Amino acid sequence: MSSNPQFLFDFGSPNAFLSHEAIPAIEKRTGVKFEYVPILLGGIFKATNNKSPAETLAGIKNKREFHALETERFVKRFGVKRYVWNPFFPVNTLNLMRAAVAAQFDDVFEQYVEAAFHHMWVEPKKMDDPEIAAKALASSGLDAAKLLARSQDADVKARLIENTKNAVDRGAFGSPTFFVGREMFFGKEQLREVEEMVSDK
Repeated sequence: MSSNPQFLFDFGSPNAFLSHEAIPAIEKRTGVKFEYVPILLGGIFKATNNKSPAETLAGIKNKREFHALETERFVKRFGVKRYVWNPFFPVNTLNLMRAAVAAQFDDVFEQYVEAAFHHMWVEPKKMDDPEIAAKALASSGLDAAKLLARSQDADVKARLIENTKNAVDRGAFGSPTFFVGREMFFGKEQLREVEEMVSDK
């Protein structure tokens, strides 16, 4: 088990993007590096019978508005850039998340994570279109063709399945999820508690 705080993420989650934006300052304040763990949110939803906030907030008076307020508070508190809503949401992230694992294997993970989040939530594109994704990732200086080809390899697919299954086995039901040792935290707002726990160690 990792001694570093873990960030279980899927590029399809805008709250995972906001967490990603907030993490560098937390790392600087605490001197502790987060371990990024790619998971497939669709797989977690299927295993836990969960649904996305877009579905769970639909038709509930005041809940969506509060969700927006909570995001405003988070953006202000952590001094991060807000996401630009992706007009193609929900985007099927299967190949993007497989390519994240491929990027880990090929030692370009940090660059890939930055690029994929950028093209999902800063300059949003239809990232489940293979041609659009390849062009976007290449524009960020990555060997997109190599990564997307590698994403179809059996060892890459198996690692993403394993990460996702392990997440569910440990209690996860969505993204962003954080672990500090065995302690689980869900949602971007819990980053404050994650930081407190890491600072106390």
